[in-house]
Amino acid sequence: MLEILSLVAIGLALYTLNASRNSAQKIGAEVMRLKGEIEALKAGGIALPATEAESLETAREEASDEPASADFASPWAAKSGEADAGRAIFGGETSAAPAEAVAASEAAEEVVAAPAVAPAKPKESFESRIGARWAVWVGGIALALGGIFMVKYSIEAGLLSPAVRLSLAAAFGLVLMAAGEFVRRRTQPLIANAFQNAMIPGVLTAAGAITLFAVTYVSYEFYFYIGPVTAFVLLAAVSFATIGLSLLHGQALAGLGLLASMLTPALVATEEPSAWGLFGFLIVAWLATFAASRIRRWQVVPALANAGMALWAVLYLSQGSTVDVVPALVALLVLAVGHGLIWPGSVTAEDLPQPVDAKPADALDHLLTPPAVAVSLTGALAMTFPALVLASAVPALAHADYAFVIVVVALAILGALRGWAIYPAILSAVAAFVGVVTMVGLPDQGLIDGFGSLALPAVEGVIPAPPMAESVLPVPVLGSVPVNLLLILAVAYAAVGLVAIRLRMAGSNAFAALWSVLAPTVPFAILAISFFTFGNLSFDVKHGLLAALLGLVFFTAAEAFSREKGEEYGLFLPQWTLSSGGFAFLVLALHALTDGLVTTLGIILLGTIAVFATRLRRWPVLPWLMAGAAAVVAGRIAWEPTIVGAVNLSKTPVFNQLLAGYGIPAALLALSAFELRRWPGERIRNLLQALASLFLLLTAAILVRHGMNGGVLDSSVPTLGEQATYTLLVIGASAIMMSLDLKSPSPVFRYGSMVVGGLSVLSVLSAHFIGLNPYFTGELLGKWPVLDLLLVGYLLPGIAYGGLAWYARGRRPMPYVILLALSGVALVFAWVTLSVRRYWHGEGIADWKGFLQSETYTYSVVWLLLGVLLLAVGSKLDSKSIRLASAGLVLIAVVKVFLIDMANLEGILRALSFIGLGAVLIGIGLFYQKILSGKSGAGEKPELNAGA
Repeated sequence: MLEILSLVAIGLALYTLNASRNSAQKIGAEVMRLKGEIEALKAGGIALPATEAESLETAREEASDEPASADFASPWAAKSGEADAGRAIFGGETSAAPAEAVAASEAAEEVVAAPAVAPAKPKESFESRIGARWAVWVGGIALALGGIFMVKYSIEAGLLSPAVRLSLAAAFGLVLMAAGEFVRRRTQPLIANAFQNAMIPGVLTAAGAITLFAVTYVSYEFYFYIGPVTAFVLLAAVSFATIGLSLLHGQALAGLGLLASMLTPALVATEEPSAWGLFGFLIVAWLATFAASRIRRWQVVPALANAGMALWAVLYLSQGSTVDVVPALVALLVLAVGHGLIWPGSVTAEDLPQPVDAKPADALDHLLTPPAVAVSLTGALAMTFPALVLASAVPALAHADYAFVIVVVALAILGALRGWAIYPAILSAVAAFVGVVTMVGLPDQGLIDGFGSLALPAVEGVIPAPPMAESVLPVPVLGSVPVNLLLILAVAYAAVGLVAIRLRMAGSNAFAALWSVLAPTVPFAILAISFFTFGNLSFDVKHGLLAALLGLVFFTAAEAFSREKGEEYGLFLPQWTLSSGGFAFLVLALHALTDGLVTTLGIILLGTIAVFATRLRRWPVLPWLMAGAAAVVAGRIAWEPTIVGAVNLSKTPVFNQLLAGYGIPAALLALSAFELRRWPGERIRNLLQALASLFLLLTAAILVRHGMNGGVLDSSVPTLGEQATYTLLVIGASAIMMSLDLKSPSPVFRYGSMVVGGLSVLSVLSAHFIGLNPYFTGELLGKWPVLDLLLVGYLLPGIAYGGLAWYARGRRPMPYVILLALSGVALVFAWVTLSVRRYWHGEGIADWKGFLQSETYTYSVVWLLLGVLLLAVGSKLDSKSIRLASAGLVLIAVVKVFLIDMANLEGILRALSFIGLGAVLIGIGLFYQKILSGKSGAGEKPELNAGA
């Protein structure tokens, strides 16, 4: 059965070769005939229809397609008689196109200019795909299977010895490769260009290469005819020969040679493996692949070569029993140099053909889709993954830390020197950050546990691990991390980034902008991680001086690049990013060299200096640095509200560290906003005004909290008196912001006053009436009636809301004014009601004491009197909101009398309750009639008699 299959395979291969050859010949002859007819029509003066012209153009493109590289001598160039010789070998008729038509076609081709971009290829028919492409590949597979079956048959039948069988198989492979070269030399250029990925010579060569590779491996692995060194050399020779022949036969053959070269080290085993031998061979194979790819402008095969190199490096570094990082490091450096010098090298987008239907791309598209993007992306990934493996191996693997730094810097240098190296630049930043975090060995939950407490790591030999309770997470112990090496990486990356900005500014502004982000961000992240993990948080000279130096360097770079661009350039992103980066480094230097209150004041002072620097440099970024400083100070306050620590905080009211830590930032923010009063940008001025108002409120609130709690700031729930103080402060802040808006109109003051007022109303609803109400909490009111907790908690805020509502009339929207007035009435109502309860129950008015009948009657009387009083005040001030509040109180009293008093009161109290209610309601009616009559004027009262 195997013999029959072998013969059938060989016959099928020969038939496929002949059939595909005849099909391609027919296509070429038809194209030549059509061109002759069209040129004859042109010679007769007949205009061509548009469709025929397009057909001619398509045919001309198919017939005159050339390799992508203009300076590459095409192997398909044939002499005038080679096409007919090829047809004579494979069968078929010779070309019948008349010589006149050919001459006319050549003349027409000289007139028509070649397009600057790659022409759009017509859609291939199903018949062409089956007959001209698939048949070739199936034929090649059939040839390879035929050779394998013949060898298998000879083995099973015992006809030949192993040496003879292997020799015949090797001879068969050589014959196939020779046949491929023989056929290539006699193939028409038209057919070669039309079926580049299904050329018969390439298929024959591939089949021969596979056969030779298999013969060498079988000789070594199964029959032991050759040793490991010889087998390695022969397999390498086959692989490199295949890669070399790919220049003649296409990218598919190069992929086959690359696959063979990458498999060779895995197939050959030796008793003394050598890392230098492994990576030396891989380097040579990689360089050969990239050299061929540069000549033919390939992208798929070099991308696969990058993947193979990365796979070998990762496997060796992570799974090797005895690992030497130097050979792998050399291979990765060759990878970087090869990308920079060989392929893509110095290629630009103009060097590669563009499709006809390519749409115009913007700057971002050009940046993210550089030429040979597959090669550059896979190359960057091929260096990034081994770098991360090296970082994870610190300190277990010797010199892994140095190798990691070298690979990251090499990747960054590649991204800086080449305009297409967008992905090496980005991935260098990713590798640097992720690798440093991996080297530091942060725990899974970071330095802060789930409960918000600081879980400081311990360092072997430096910081011992403190004793921990059983319920507390264990302290992570950090290995020996080279801190100095991390600092060197930060400096090196900053230097490479600044050089990259300078180089890219002459070409791609988008790429320069990207580097301006990476240059300060990556070194800052590395330096910050090193300081907060290994540094002395109170005073660290090493990290502090380096951070200050880098901050000054980035400010200097921003000045130099801004001068180069000039003031008229407009938005210059490197100016923003480099200035922000320099400011961030200076803030980090303050954290390293100072502590507590000095750090807080130093940060806000830096922001103030940046604002006043606008007198010297009109950089738009400078005022925003003050906003960044305020954000950092706010973060420090959130982390440590006491500024200096609870132990060091003075208990003296008002005049303590809190006044400076909160008040000075508020004052400097207000000063900065005033300095920017003529600044063209209003948003930053409005933001600084808002931040100044916020810090002022924080200052007042924190001082009140400190003073009312005996100089201690803790998380205890505030009392009603403390909350009332906050409410009064917020009401006062709203009034102040309203006054500032009237004097110097600003949206911050305009809307901020209403936002603050609205927030205070919500605070009253949640705290004064529910959360801290003495009726629910049982808090004692004090021994002195009237001058008690109810005065501070309800009456004073109610009067303040009333005054704010009166001040806001005509200056703020009416719904906001009504909200303030109703809030004031509600607080006064609560004060009256709770004062009645204090009169009957003393300083303790908790709900568990219940209600007395006399107390219930008193509520009705007081509510009605309060309603009448509000009605009089509303009429005097002509305030509709106060009159509506009066009506609400009277309505509440009516409901209470009819529902509660009728059920709970007895005897004379019930009668007096209804009598009083009736008298008050009649009096209110007479009062309203008098008001309406007075407003109607003298004479007839139409609104009073309207119902008559």
